[in-house]
Formats: sequence, C-alpha cells, structure tokens
Amino acid sequence: MVKRQSPIEQLNHRRGGIVLSGLYVLLLTQVVFAAETNSEQPVVAKRPAIGTSTSSQEMTAEQIAEYAKESVAAVSFAGRDGKQAGLGTGFVIAAEGLIATNLHVIGEARPISVQFLNGKQYDVKEVYATDRQMDLAVLKIEAKDLPPLPLAEPDSLKQGAAVVALGNPQGLRYSVVKGVNSGTREIEGKPMIQLAIPIEPGNSGGPVLDSLGRVQGIVTLKSAVTRNLGYAVNISALKVLLEKPNPVPINRWLTIGTLDEQHWKPLFGSRWRQRAGRIMVDGFGTGLGSRSLCVSQEDLPELPYEIAVEVKLDDESGAAGLIFYSDEKTKHYGFYPSNKNLRISRFDGADVFSWNVLEQKKSPYYREGEWNHLKVRLEADRTLCFINDQQVFEIKDRQYQTGKVGLAKFRNTIATFRGFQVASRIEPYRPSKETAQKIQDLTEDLRVDRPPLDELIEKVVKETDEKRAQQALQERARLLKRQAERLQQLAQSIHERVVRNELAKLFVGKKEADIDLLSAALLVARLDNSEVELKSYLNQVAGMVAEVQNSLPENANQQIKLDALNRYLFLETGFHGSRTNYYNKSNSYINETIDDREGLPITLAILYMEMGRRLGINIEGVGLPGHFVVRVDSQEEKTQLIDVFEGGKQLSDEAAKIMILNANQGQFEAEFLKAQTKKDIIKRMLRNLLNLARDSEDIPSMLRYVETMIAIDDDLLQERWLRAVLRYQTGRITEAIVDADYLLEKSPEGFDLRRIHEFRSFLTTVKQPE
Repeated sequence: MVKRQSPIEQLNHRRGGIVLSGLYVLLLTQVVFAAETNSEQPVVAKRPAIGTSTSSQEMTAEQIAEYAKESVAAVSFAGRDGKQAGLGTGFVIAAEGLIATNLHVIGEARPISVQFLNGKQYDVKEVYATDRQMDLAVLKIEAKDLPPLPLAEPDSLKQGAAVVALGNPQGLRYSVVKGVNSGTREIEGKPMIQLAIPIEPGNSGGPVLDSLGRVQGIVTLKSAVTRNLGYAVNISALKVLLEKPNPVPINRWLTIGTLDEQHWKPLFGSRWRQRAGRIMVDGFGTGLGSRSLCVSQEDLPELPYEIAVEVKLDDESGAAGLIFYSDEKTKHYGFYPSNKNLRISRFDGADVFSWNVLEQKKSPYYREGEWNHLKVRLEADRTLCFINDQQVFEIKDRQYQTGKVGLAKFRNTIATFRGFQVASRIEPYRPSKETAQKIQDLTEDLRVDRPPLDELIEKVVKETDEKRAQQALQERARLLKRQAERLQQLAQSIHERVVRNELAKLFVGKKEADIDLLSAALLVARLDNSEVELKSYLNQVAGMVAEVQNSLPENANQQIKLDALNRYLFLETGFHGSRTNYYNKSNSYINETIDDREGLPITLAILYMEMGRRLGINIEGVGLPGHFVVRVDSQEEKTQLIDVFEGGKQLSDEAAKIMILNANQGQFEAEFLKAQTKKDIIKRMLRNLLNLARDSEDIPSMLRYVETMIAIDDDLLQERWLRAVLRYQTGRITEAIVDADYLLEKSPEGFDLRRIHEFRSFLTTVKQPE
C-alpha cells in the first residue's frame, strides 16, 4: 500500500504561480513552489479491544467513575535520588499493558512507574509510542487482562455535551470532576477539546470520558486565564499514533536528553538534561541549600584562565550559576545570581555551618528575567567575577586553589544554561565601545535621545500646549517604534547573511564527497534559530555513530552495518516519521529531529545518510515527488531503496514507480529515481520551509529561504524573480530593482520579459520607506 503523498515534500516540476494584489498586480507563472436514557446500576460489561467502542448506554458521572476506576492509574517518574519527582495520570488502552498519558508527564531519561487504584504498581518496560508535538505517550508494562477504556470515534463529541475527567490532581489519587465540552479548538496546530473543567497539576494525561464511557480526549493543558478551563488532545491524535508506534526500550529511554558522561558529572540530584545546545535543570537538589552541581570533566588550562556561561532563571527568586575549584564533592566556590542579587560563596562541606557568603551585592548590569553572562577569571592570587562584562567582585580568598569547574543550582530553581566556555581568555560578551559607536554612527538616523525626563517635561510644557505636545509625542513614539523595527530587521538580516555565507562555503569549490551535509542541514535550522549550536549536534551524532560502531563485529560488511544502523535508529532509539502533525515546522529542522526523534522524510534521511557515511556505508538521497527516500549500495547485493520515514522499510522499484505516478499526475520519469546532490537536498529542505511560510503568509520568512537558496545556487532564476517580488513586498525597493535588472539582462527563456519590464518600471514609482 502506497502512503499518501504529502504536498510539503513534493518536488514540483510544473510551473506554479503567485498572485500579488495592488497596483501592477503580477502573475508570476515562473515561480516554483516545491511541495508538498440512564441506568441505575454501573455498567460492568467487558470493555472492547483497543480503539473500539461498543457501549450504547449512557451513564451518570457516578457510574462513569465506578466503571473507569480500574482503568485509571497514577504515572510517576523518579529523580536521580530514586524518589518521586513527577506525577500525572494515565489510562489503560489495551489489556496487554498499554497505558496512554501525556509526554510531559513522564519527563525524559527517568525510570517510570504506573500504579493502579488497587495498589498494584508496575515499572514501565518500554515507551511504546511518543509524539512530542501532540504531547502524547503510550507506555508498556508487563501486565495482562487489564481493563481498557474504549476510544471514541473522532469528532463524535458534540459541543455542550457532558464529560467527566479522571486524574490525580495535586497528588490526590483518583479524583473525578464533571464538566462540559465547550468546543473544539486548534492550538498551535493541535486538535484540542476545550473543557469547562478545573484542571490542576496531576490531571495531565487523564482520560476525558463522554456519557457512554468512551475516551474523547487526553487532558493536557490548564488555562492560564481561569481555573475552570482546560484543554484535552482530541482522541484522533492518539489513534493515529497507535497506527504506527515507535517503541523505545526503557534502557534506551533513560539516555534521552542525558548529559554526556565524558563531559559532565551531575551531583546531588535534580534533573539535568540537554537539548538544542542548552543545559536545563529543575527539581530540588539533595545538597546544602537544595544544591545540585554539574561538574565539567574537561581538562583545564594553566592559571590564569576564565570560565563563562549564559544563564536564565525561570524565577528571579532562584539561584544558579558557575562553580570553580570543585573537589567534585561538597567543596567549591560559586558565583551566581540569587534572589536578584549577585553572590560569591565558598562551600566547605555538606552542612549550613560550612557555607560562607564571601560577598553579595546588587548590580545595575544584571538583567532580570533575561539571559545574563557570568564570567570568572581565576588568577594565582585573586578571583575576578563579571556580570555581562562588568566586574562585580574581586576575591582574595585562597582556601581552594585547584579543582574542577561547572554549573550549580540551588533551592527549587529552574534554570537554563548555554554557551559554557573554559579558555585562557574568553572574548567579551558585549560589543566593544568602538564597535558600538561604529554601529551607532551607521544607524544615526535611528538614534534615540534620552534627556532627563523632568527637564524634558518642563521644556515641553513651557514651549507648547498640552494637546499639541501629546500629538507630537505620539507621532514621535510611532516613529521610534518603526525605527526599532528597522534595527531588529537589521540585526536579523546580519544573522541571516552570516549563516548564508557559512552555508555557501560548504558547497563552493567542494567535491560532492567532501560536502558535510549534516552541517549544512544544521545551518538551515540555525537560519531560523540563532541558538542552534552546530558543534553540540555534530558531537551528539558522533556519539550515536560510536554506539553503532561499538555494536559491530570485526570486519563487518556493508549489510551488517546497515542492519545495525536500522536496529539502532528504529528499534532501539525510536526515530520515526511524524504522523499526527506532519506539517509542523519543527519537522523540517534537523536539530529538532535529533532532539525529538521525529521528522520529515528528508530530515530523517539526512541523519540516516550522514550516520551511514560515518560508518562506511554508501548511502545517497533520492528525491521522489512527494517523498524522500535513500538508496543504499550494499556492495554484496544490488542497490536497494529504503524509506527512512517508514522505519527503514525497503521500497521496491515497483512501489517507488507507483509513488511517482501518484504524485506526478500519472507521468513516470526515470529522473526521479536518480540520486540528488547534497546541494539539491538542501534546496529541497529550503523549499519545504518556503511552502510553510507561504501557507502562513509569512513574507519575511519566504524571503529568508529564497535568499538562502540563491546564496548556494546563483543560477536559480525563478527564485530570483520570486525574490524580486518579495523584496518589493518587504520594502526593499532598491534590491528588488537589482533583481529585475539581472533578469532583464539574462533574458532567460520561458520568462515573460514584458511583465518584468512592467514590474521594473513600477518599482521606480514606489516611494522608499522612511
């Protein structure tokens, strides 16, 4: 059976079009968009099999609670100290031990347990299926003859219908609450049921049942506005997930998001994890002051040297920052923000009497609620501490003069760290005065003067009347807002240009075999998210490859390596194609594919190809219309097509041909079965993003992707025509004229040059933005 073709992945060989409204409406036929009656007694009938519902007798809330109580469980995960660190709800969906819940309920990299109302407790043996976009998880426990709850048919719950939610709010086991279905909503692309029900922590993952006892949704969100409002994921998402699960054994689940033991050593509990190049921590530590440490295992340079990190606190009453001279136990120094102050402390042991606050002060340079850069310079006779490049402490205390460096958090702080560095000298965090002055000079027309407010008010009152002053000030405020927007646009444009230049360098003058496709795909993600750190993900993939390599016998041939790669990705670690929210932008970013183990055919294929290349397997990408697959040359056997999106399933030539015919209006072209160059693969990724931006009418993002395509392939004339129009739409008239002139000079075949002339003439009449 051939899977449904996805427009986002289509590589359209026909010329599509865009229509622009306004004076000189242009039809750009050359633009290519790549796509892609109630009973008195409780019902005790045997529950139907998974995904079915046979009950037709309505029940009261009391009857529903009695009916469902054996099927609802408390789901919890343990912290590093083995104690309960999180609690939510789950419910049985299959007699053989499948429990549905929210993904956020089970955390990451933690042992998970399920306990029923009768007191029976089970350890989770497998995370049977997950979907991060829909916040869903299905757990597998070793149990039989469990009473499953029937799953309703999608969209069978009427607005205003009575519902019952079951859960463990605030740790109160098996609580029942009645409400109604207020309506259906789509929140961030997710089909949700709006519930007029009070939702509390611990309700998450619980079933929402209709009057027939069928599960209509899974409680997920609590309204931030009112207590008596919540949301549940529509049962349709769970049903889709169950069609194609991605099982991960618990021993593998415990490795998701964990810190690399070669680089970090967590101490004293809490939950340390990494994602997208950041290190995150939450939960109480077991050390003094609920302290928890994360000690770097890197070798340190000789004195003097510096350590630095950016930190952001979830709550300014918390405390988290740097440690140094650590014995990897209880002794160390710490420099960190604490309750809006900056503090440097010395810890000499495990009790309160061994904690010494050496100095504490407020600093005007600390930015509350934002990222702050902490730096410590360690010298032979002193220690200097800086916040955002401004020195705040100079300490002569020399109790400890050797030891490791790292991170710390205190109390119940939730903190995020990024950019941890150790070096003999670390570059300033902020731009130099010279650089700042140069930027100010270059943007002088955007400068904002700020004289003393009282002085300015007095001057305005004396020299003009109140009404005119207010009008003038409001006009000035509008101007400054536009100027601020232009400055932000400038900063974003600089970032985009840097990324484009880095991406172009990967291709210019390089042989196909020497092009780093993984780095190129990460740069595409960095284009939209400046916090994507290539080194972090390259190291992560290298570690994944090493795991596969270590499982191989000596002299393994290509087929043995390929089998090991498939086993690692699809059976052991649960990588899978996105099913419930295919068009979510996250699926187009390779870093999020690595983080979430979920993606589009092309992002999964790139990871597969790059891991295979590092293992010595010859894998190339094949861009079918509407779908992306890979071809493997196993040497020992004939080449084979593999569908990475479908868990590494082999794809016959005949099945591939059918896919082409279905996606290409019944026309078969052998060209589709040829390998794509790495440059073409990256352009296809960008076209996917271009289509998502087009669908959401995000013109700036469309321009960003088109600019990047042209940066790596200057011969893209159709994209240059599109760029001219997008530049006009974003007010970049001069640049739009440059593109129009380029096309008129080239006079490419198939272009309506008359229309380009009209567009060029129209641009000269457009007033440039102030």
